[in-house]
Amino acid sequence: MARTTMELAFISAECVKFDNVDLIKLYFGDEPDGEKDLGVSLLSMQVSEDVREEVWGACKGLDVLETVRVTVEIERGSKNAGKFIVLHVESAKAARGTGAADTATEARKLAAQQQAKPTGTQPDAAKA
Repeated sequence: MARTTMELAFISAECVKFDNVDLIKLYFGDEPDGEKDLGVSLLSMQVSEDVREEVWGACKGLDVLETVRVTVEIERGSKNAGKFIVLHVESAKAARGTGAADTATEARKLAAQQQAKPTGTQPDAAKA
């Protein structure tokens, strides 16, 4: 199975219950292809059973059409078509913001490590 992360527009999350089975389906929008889709191309994805509550909770704070980062596992479906199973959802704004903060923190740590350290002998000021 393959894994990928993509950025899509959040449309809706739906909790479906039937025959003692709980499912969560997420709906996302993508750029239209101009032939079959003239507005938003709608995508429906099922959530992995292992992370159902985590993903449902993450979707509660999302706005309609907000850009989200979705991590999915691609399983082989019928007729060898790919079947996307959602593993993680987060706001793309939060993901970008956290990454920038982490990058800045790492840069500060690296700069502190690379500061010049005094050696045993110092150059003679008269020769410089």
